[in-house]
Amino acid sequence: MIDLYYAPTPNGHKIALFLEEVGLPYTIYPIDISANEQFTPEFLAISPNNKIPAIVDHQPADGGEPLSLFESGAILLYLAEKTGKLLSQNERERIRQLQWLFWQVGGFGPMLGQNHHFNRYAPEVVPYAINRYVTETQRLYKVLNTQLEKTPFLGGNEYSIADIATYPWAHSYEYQKINLQDYPAVEKWLEKISQRPATQAVYNK
Repeated sequence: MIDLYYAPTPNGHKIALFLEEVGLPYTIYPIDISANEQFTPEFLAISPNNKIPAIVDHQPADGGEPLSLFESGAILLYLAEKTGKLLSQNERERIRQLQWLFWQVGGFGPMLGQNHHFNRYAPEVVPYAINRYVTETQRLYKVLNTQLEKTPFLGGNEYSIADIATYPWAHSYEYQKINLQDYPAVEKWLEKISQRPATQAVYNK
């Protein structure tokens, strides 16, 4: 059983998407970040960086004590290796999938997160910041679109944790002032993933 400490954000959705895809049983423990629940001692014991998502795996692969993990990319990699799913066993494709996973956690997510903040949540309008992050978002969508013109999924022909990590951020494209008509391969990819039963289950929840 997996305990998922969760809020309905792109990073929170990543882990739920994986768990639904592979059918691992999990229990959601909502963390109300608007009420600062991420700063409670109980949550910090699991996620010392006070961010969601985090998990506790009560049946880790090594058979030892329950294992807690934070950071969405690390959680996805752990779960993929534990289950042997959604990460290719072919060495070259595996490496390609991992490079796109790290592209998401190192760039796509953080830059789009700043875009969200300055466009939707900042207490004052900061034109320089808005322009900076919208421009960088557009560049990253172009990188994503170029890759998806070559392969049906990030990293190759198979759906993987790279797609799971990236999808929830791109799903919020309207928040980012992105016109999907400028990125047709991304639009097609988003539609394809949105039709997966696991994706629908997560967003319906």
